[in-house]
This record gives sequence, structure tokens and C-alpha cells, in this order.
Amino acid sequence: MALYWCTEALPLAVTALLPIVLFPFLGILPSNKVCPQYFLDTNFLFLSGLIMASAIEEWNLHRRIALRVLMLVGVQPARLILGMMLTTSFLSMWLSNTASTAMMLPIANAILKSLFGEKDTSKDMNRENEENQASLQQNKLYTVPTEMQFLASTEDKDLTEEKEVTSDVLSDLKKEEEYKTNIWKGFLISIPYAASIGGTATLTGTAPNLILLGQLKSYFPECDVVNFGSWFMFAFPLMLIFLLLGWLWISILYGGINLRGWRTKKSNIRVDAEARAREVIKEDYQKLGPTKFAEQAIFFFFCMFAIMLFSRDPKFIPGWASLFAPGFISDAVTGITIVIILFFFPSQKPSFRWWFDLKAPNTETQPLLTWRKAQETVPWNIILLLGGGFAMAKGCEESGLSVWIGGRLHPLEGVPPPVAVILITIVIALFTEFASNTATIIIFLPVLAELAIRLKVNPLYLMIPGTIGCSYAFMLPVSTPPNSIAFSSGHLMVKDMARTGLLMNLMGVLLLSLAMNTWAKSIFQLGTFPAWANIHAENATSLLTAVENVTLSALNKI
Repeated sequence: MALYWCTEALPLAVTALLPIVLFPFLGILPSNKVCPQYFLDTNFLFLSGLIMASAIEEWNLHRRIALRVLMLVGVQPARLILGMMLTTSFLSMWLSNTASTAMMLPIANAILKSLFGEKDTSKDMNRENEENQASLQQNKLYTVPTEMQFLASTEDKDLTEEKEVTSDVLSDLKKEEEYKTNIWKGFLISIPYAASIGGTATLTGTAPNLILLGQLKSYFPECDVVNFGSWFMFAFPLMLIFLLLGWLWISILYGGINLRGWRTKKSNIRVDAEARAREVIKEDYQKLGPTKFAEQAIFFFFCMFAIMLFSRDPKFIPGWASLFAPGFISDAVTGITIVIILFFFPSQKPSFRWWFDLKAPNTETQPLLTWRKAQETVPWNIILLLGGGFAMAKGCEESGLSVWIGGRLHPLEGVPPPVAVILITIVIALFTEFASNTATIIIFLPVLAELAIRLKVNPLYLMIPGTIGCSYAFMLPVSTPPNSIAFSSGHLMVKDMARTGLLMNLMGVLLLSLAMNTWAKSIFQLGTFPAWANIHAENATSLLTAVENVTLSALNKI
């Protein structure tokens, strides 16, 4: 399955169905234990997030939020890149990373065209300028790149003056074109990066986070420290710091921030371009019209969705779930409760006239979300992919494979845990550049759980960095769907992503290590080896002994 997921020999969701067939035939697990793994409550939590995202997209609330943020941050390139990254990361916390990127790129392209015109035109002009420059160097002569433009101003001047003017203009045009090309690249590359970073901030933001939650419940049933609230308190500050540093790096690398020219006066061309961009954003926002009742309702339920998930069991204070029977209310219950309301809550302001007027027409009102729309927009293959991951984890546990792998990790037992965190994050971040994030985390989590037990550290101390490291895939277009979408625009090259992504990966590894050794320790109680891990270690030892006994008895018979 790992090989198929990495090579995509079969569609990812089809590969995820293999345990249903292979586990019973190979005597690993009976069918009645494999199939329930495909619809654990973790899957329903993810499904509730996908349905909420469908409702947000249905009423264009995401576009209104994006344009409003861009109006607030301003239209200077560095500020616009920051606005793009903030908006994309916020949307990616709730929508899928791919959907957030696909939604933001058209907005970015519209703004870039208003700033610089069509990119193809500027490429042609740039090529023409380079040819002119080559001609200058070859013939030792000055040529006029835009003769029609400067003919009138130069016809009465002497030859020496003409040479100086055209040389300066050519140099200025070349610099302006380089600036435009770099800003264009900076805009496009910032969006998929922000989507990948933003998805780590919530449990529902990306599939690897939910796979961690599901596999924790499989391996360590007594572990209850990871939920929506505790994850958000850990991952949100990390996301903000990484986003800010990523913005600074992209802005400096692509010219949005000029370290040598803070006080340099902007050219009239740039001032006019920024004014046009401001008008484009304002015009697009006005096209949305006044805020509709449906948008207000979706925004209210979206806020309720986030608040109720966060406050269910925040750990530092009793949550509202403590009002009910212990262990009965999970994050899945909360999420599904909110999204069910979307299917019957009216999309237009209800009128109570028919209560008092018998002749009033009894017209049917459209709900905020129809099942047909949810069926079309929810990526159901991801639900199967999650299920396949949970089924594989269950098979590894029941068969004793995870214990066997743990037994082969003796050389790593002497590694200090902080060093192990950095090594694990680097290895997984490199692996996920070539394989899907979901496949990567499914492969590595069982190994990390056993390694943690061998090292006698809290399993979360290794499993959380592994999970978040899966989302830090910045170097190649094939690393994640958001990277592929941005690359398909035709304005980015592989070397652009490689040089930008290399430092992004390095920053991600170091920031993650810092987070795990500071505020994460108090949130997840990482300083001690927990009782719930001890129970698993004892079970694993007894299972390993049983496996060895079975093997020995089989050998004796032979």
C-alpha cells in the first residue's frame, strides 16, 4: 500500500480499500474489525469540516473575506503578499489546502494584471530588452528599444545626448521588468505555501492531523490530551510565527521588501499601478453587493462551529462537554450537530406573515446548503483515504508488525529526544516532497509510536512533529496539490520553488523543534512518560512474547 500510494499506481482512494480485501484473506483481521475503521468518529469530524467548507463556498463568503482583508492591508507589493498569505492560511484552517489555493490564485492574478498588465506582454518586452542589451554589448552601440515612444523627444537632440537618454531608459526598463517578474513570482509562490502552513493550525485543516488523532485512538485508547482545542493552542502560534517569517523571506527574496532602498522614492509608474490595483480590489468587492442574509447565517454557524469545537474540552478549564456523560461527546458530535443545521436553516430571511395571514403564499425556501451541492463538492475520496490509513494502523498493531519494527530501532535508543525530533522532522519533510502527505504520515506514525516507547518519552513528542512535518512540503511542484496548482500557472520554474522552499523547510524544522520544547510541553504534558503509553508498552511486550512463542512452536514442528 505504501508503494502504491507513493507511485500512484492505483488511485489513492482505491489503494485505501485494499485492507478490506487483503486483511481477511491473509488472516490478519476479520472483516467486521477492518470495515469499521473506515468510519471512525475522526472521519465524521473531517466530514463536518468539508461540509462547512461547501456551504462557505456556496455563498461566496470566502471571496468576501479575502477581498476585505486585501482592502485593509493595502496595495504595496509586500503588504499584498502579506494579505494574500494571511487570507489563504485562514481559509486553509477550515477549507482544504487545495480549495484555498484554487480560490485565491484568480484573485492574485487579477491584482497582478492591474499592477503590471498581462504577464505574457511583460515577458516579451523583457526578451526584447535582453536582445537589445546583447546587441549593445556586441556592436558597442546604443539602440532605442521603443523607438516610437521616444522618437519625438530625441529627434532634435545631438547624438551623444540621445545615447545617454536611451541607455538610461533601457536600464530602467530592464530593472522594472525584473521587478515585475519577481513580484509576480512572489505572489504566486506565497499562496500555496500559506495554504500548507495554515492547514496545520486546526485538526480539520489537513488530513495528516486527523490521521494522528485516529491512530492515537487506535494505539493509545486512553490518550485524551489531543482534541480540537489543545491542538489549536499548540499549532496556531506556530503557524503565525512561521507565516510571518515566511512572508519576510518571500518579500526579501522577490523584491517586495528592498533592504537597501527603504527611503527610495517610488516611480510614478508604480504609484499608478498600485492605484489601479486598489480600484480592482474595490470593484471586485462591490460586485459582491451588500452582505446577504445567507452569508450572515453561514458566518454565524461557522463561528459557532469553531467556538464549540474549541470549548468542548480545552483542558485548562472544564468545557461544555463536562455537562454530559463522560466520554459520550466527541469533536465529531459537535461538528456534525452544526452542519446538520445548514441543511434546513433558510437562506433567505424568514417571514412570519403566514402565521397570521391564512392567504399568504406558503412558498418553500432554499436551505443554506442542499444535499446535492454537498454531494458534488465534498471530496469523498479523502474519507476513504483516511479510513485506509486507520485500517492499516489497526493491522500493524494487531499483527505485531509495529512491535517488530520497534524491535529493530535499537540503534536509535541512545539518541537524545530533542535531536530525534529534528531528525524525524527533516526525514519526513524530505520524504513528503516526493510522496503524498497522507501516505507519508500513515507509513511513519506506527514507527514513531514504537520509537517513542523505546526511548521512554511521551509518544506525542515524536508523533506531533512527524505529523506537522508532513505539511512542510515546499520545494517541488509535485510535493502537494497547492504547489502543483501554482506551478501550472506557467509563471514559476522548479528552481524558484527549490531555492525558496529550501529555507522554508529549514525554518519549519527549527520552529517546530522550538515549539515542541517550549509551549507544547505544558499543553500536552510532554515532560513525563504517560500512563496511557505505559499500558501500550506492557501490551506490546506481551504481544511480542506471544508472537515469539508461536514462531518457536512452528519451528519445533518443522
